[in-house]
Amino acid sequence: MKGIIQLFSASRKDRASLAEVDGRRFAANLASRQMGGAMAGMVKGPAIVLAPFAGEAAPFHSFDAICRWAAALGYKGVQIPTWDRRLIDLTRAAASKAYCEELTGIAAGHGLAITQLSTCLQGQLVAVNPAYDEAFDGFAPEETRGRPRERQKWAVAQLRMAAEASRHLGLTTHTTASGGFAWPFVYPWPRRAPGLIETAFEELARRWKPILDAFDEVGVDVAFAIRPGEDVFDGATFERLLDALKGHKRCAILYDPSHFVLQQLDYLAFLDIYHERVKAFHVRDAEFNPTGRQGVYSGYAPWVERAGRFRSLGDGQVDFSGIFSKLAQYGYSSWAALDWQCCLKHPEDGAREGAEFIRHHIVRVAEKACDDFVGGAIDKKRIKRALGLR
Repeated sequence: MKGIIQLFSASRKDRASLAEVDGRRFAANLASRQMGGAMAGMVKGPAIVLAPFAGEAAPFHSFDAICRWAAALGYKGVQIPTWDRRLIDLTRAAASKAYCEELTGIAAGHGLAITQLSTCLQGQLVAVNPAYDEAFDGFAPEETRGRPRERQKWAVAQLRMAAEASRHLGLTTHTTASGGFAWPFVYPWPRRAPGLIETAFEELARRWKPILDAFDEVGVDVAFAIRPGEDVFDGATFERLLDALKGHKRCAILYDPSHFVLQQLDYLAFLDIYHERVKAFHVRDAEFNPTGRQGVYSGYAPWVERAGRFRSLGDGQVDFSGIFSKLAQYGYSSWAALDWQCCLKHPEDGAREGAEFIRHHIVRVAEKACDDFVGGAIDKKRIKRALGLR
């Protein structure tokens, strides 16, 4: 923990070298644990994010039915979208532990665990640039539309209820989105006004701190989706928010490599730097195929025609073997959850294939070093002789 605290308290120009030092320190600790025969836990899964599949038709229209469907595909956990009343009544879940026990019982009856609750839509509304007011009104109740202040208050109340519901469910991680003010200025012309970005992140942190404090009171980490469209869309912007929050211990990362492929960010190096803040993992694939006509911005093309596209697991370019190996190396022991999105494949096919794909990639962590078979008991005299010491 000391290494990551040092990393985020240092100036940004020093962070890369500190990350390398922290990585070497971790490698030494890892070797030590292996020699001692003890390793951290392994990734849990496969789990599935229910939001892309919920609908009016069976089996996607109720929590019991969708759990039965997910279990039949081989999933072991489900992430619940709190905005979908077909799957959860968030107000009731925040007020009633008995109701949450009922939900847990339904999932358990199908051999499933509830992995996290998600407020990715409500979190987006905690901070909204006016340019997006009309578009994001669709995430909010009818009575708040066209009334940004009321919409924001509703969103904060939703997050606070999600904290209580998470406590009632016995969860330790929550997934959400940061929202923000600065995204319209990500690639500006004319140039940004000096201080604009700093002001945006100061306000973003001011709005999120009391929410993070509420989650801290119930012992739950808040994992932000790091993706374009939010003010927090890469490592540098996550650091900006964390700095503005003075390193708040509940400020965490929802790791999703697909968003990094579309930005052309090194998603494996990202884990080397930020692994201690990664508390949730969405398994989603993507591909990036630039042409002479388009690149990252993709010329306003529809998804199927973009240079960067979301794909079903195994159909894109993400190195999941590398990712699962990194997660095993760094002792990540939470869930790997399919967050399906694809510009081509049918979602039910993607879900069916996704369970086995995740299961295949989970690394069963070794309990001893690979060369233990040639080792022997520790003999201090022998060690000194080998070193030429008396």
